[in-house]
Amino acid sequence: MTDTGENASPLSPSQLIDERIAQLADWRGARLAALRAVITGVDPQITEEWKWVKKTSPGTAVWAHGGGICTGEIYKSVVKLTFFKGASLADPSGLFNAGLEGKVRRAIDYAEPDQVDEQALADLVREAIALNLS
Repeated sequence: MTDTGENASPLSPSQLIDERIAQLADWRGARLAALRAVITGVDPQITEEWKWVKKTSPGTAVWAHGGGICTGEIYKSVVKLTFFKGASLADPSGLFNAGLEGKVRRAIDYAEPDQVDEQALADLVREAIALNLS
């Protein structure tokens, strides 16, 4: 799903995510690409969306299946995955490290030196999908 109107793009959401990754010439592009691979590798029915395009932001990557799973946001010092229903997820590996006070969302901030626990992230994505489909 892409924005319509003056912000509409002829590119698909997946192409817009590819473009954003390519624009990031530092570690953040590689990190977003790696996180994306884990997320989309969980289930072939996961779709990619590009939302919230505005003058001050090129837009945000969103992954969904039965509803939103998470967003992939780029900041100066972190790549952030925000899970739409994160507060309802068990997170036994303790990946959530941001937005912990929120009543609905939870986030994972990945700084440059941080390692990605791919199995724990995949498990969290599976749990988010199950919650969306329940």
